[in-house]
Amino acid sequence: MSKPEIDEVTAEFFGAFDNRGGKQADLDRLRRLLLPTGVIVKTGPDFTVYGVDEFIEPRRKLLNDGRLLEFAEWETSERTEIAGDIASRFGEYRKSGILDGEPFEGGGTKTIQFVRTADGWRIAAFSWYDRP
Repeated sequence: MSKPEIDEVTAEFFGAFDNRGGKQADLDRLRRLLLPTGVIVKTGPDFTVYGVDEFIEPRRKLLNDGRLLEFAEWETSERTEIAGDIASRFGEYRKSGILDGEPFEGGGTKTIQFVRTADGWRIAAFSWYDRP
């Protein structure tokens, strides 16, 4: 039963950033999905390591202040390995939106590390690579 639960957490994770149709992105959802001391890593030339709040707050501003509209990202493929109370997911994703009035599309790869807690599966860490 673990894989469907991990699929659900992953879908909720991607859905937290969605602000299509004028709705507010539900970034507080990330606090339920991630461990409080989770680690988030952006790779590439702007390599950055974030804590949970450091990651959420700038994205809340970007997604809810009108700069980034009609934004969504979604997983297009994945492979998940589960061993007892740990799991690792490696997936491709796509994204689209309107940033500063300009439509854009993109994609990349995310890796998500999960742990099973008393409250179910939670994200311990994730990293992403955006393709240029």
